[in-house]
Amino acid sequence: MTKIKNIKKELLSHNWYTLYKFTFDFQMNNGKWSTQMRESYDRGNGAAILLYNKEKGTVILTKQFRLPTYINGNSTGYMIEVCAGLLDDDNPEDCIKKEAVEETGYQIEKVHKVMEAYSTPGSVTEKVYYFVAEYYEDMKVSEGGGLENENEDIEVLELKFSKAIDMVNTGEIQDAKSIILLQYAQINKLLKI
Repeated sequence: MTKIKNIKKELLSHNWYTLYKFTFDFQMNNGKWSTQMRESYDRGNGAAILLYNKEKGTVILTKQFRLPTYINGNSTGYMIEVCAGLLDDDNPEDCIKKEAVEETGYQIEKVHKVMEAYSTPGSVTEKVYYFVAEYYEDMKVSEGGGLENENEDIEVLELKFSKAIDMVNTGEIQDAKSIILLQYAQINKLLKI
């Protein structure tokens, strides 16, 4: 039994991401039909990874400017995050391996998928594929920092895992995908605190 019908889709913007306006009929739990309107950003799906080193007790994070956070009260606009990127035409595993090299400089061969999740299902279509992987010094093939042709300006941070968890607790790390992966590592005891 379908609870949605008469979907109409209108393109509102196709700049950085694609914004659509949808009008549709939705059947409520009480059986009545309601005509509703919603806007939805379609930015494609993404992948994120927490790189960790058990022996050193460290994780690799990134720091970069994020305009939406700046205009919403983040005084510097900088966010500390796990490595992540949009899938484009790649599968999630290939995407995150490529992003790891571009952003962090580490060539990771073996990744472990831990979950898939919608981060903002009320307004954004994006599903994020979450991964973890161990890194070692001999995997470092460049300084990372992102791609110049994409205007990326990424600082690579190697932090003690305990420090990263403290940064979540103090609010220094406010990025949802990073909090999810750091807490996954904590719950599953990937590293000692």
